[in-house]
Amino acid sequence: MSSMASSLSSIVDWSKPSLLISVVSIAFNPTAWNIVARNEYHNKTITRLFGGNAKNGCYFLAVMIFSFGMLRDSLYHLALEDQPRQKMLPESYATLVPAALFVVGQTFVLTSTFALGITGTFLGDYFGILMDHRVEGFPFNVLRNPMYVGSTLCFAAGALWYERPAGLLITLYVYIVYLIALRFEGPFTDMIYSTRATAKTASKKEL
Repeated sequence: MSSMASSLSSIVDWSKPSLLISVVSIAFNPTAWNIVARNEYHNKTITRLFGGNAKNGCYFLAVMIFSFGMLRDSLYHLALEDQPRQKMLPESYATLVPAALFVVGQTFVLTSTFALGITGTFLGDYFGILMDHRVEGFPFNVLRNPMYVGSTLCFAAGALWYERPAGLLITLYVYIVYLIALRFEGPFTDMIYSTRATAKTASKKEL
């Protein structure tokens, strides 16, 4: 156990405040947006702030999520700069692998955003803005959660590009945070669409 701790201390500088700040920001984003979105579903707080316009409320939340996402990424890169540097890949792959990971990751993020649209991407279903049918084209025909996978790949790309082993530990942490978030998001979103389907069935029976 002591040898493992000493090995970690050689690649991770736990004393740097930037590391803790980055870790907190990573956990903050999905946690905060899940809380805000559930409150919106039940109480319509943001919608009421925008005079009952759910779409404008969703656009506002989209700007907030995007802005905090950019801040999170900036804090991650600042944390990497404070961490020990160590070669992790052979010279011939040192730029190729992280570049490829970043391109693939961004492809998943951007194409999933394009497929879902702004309201579909940024929790529009919690505002009552529901999609007519499930998106099944790329990248959703490849991955169930392409945006989270793509984001995780970009974190790994940054760690490898800047040659910071601590970044790979942060990437693992990101993946775990996303898995936990999905355990809350998935069932709740399914419930929203199930409720709509039940309401549609009931209205047809009344007709």
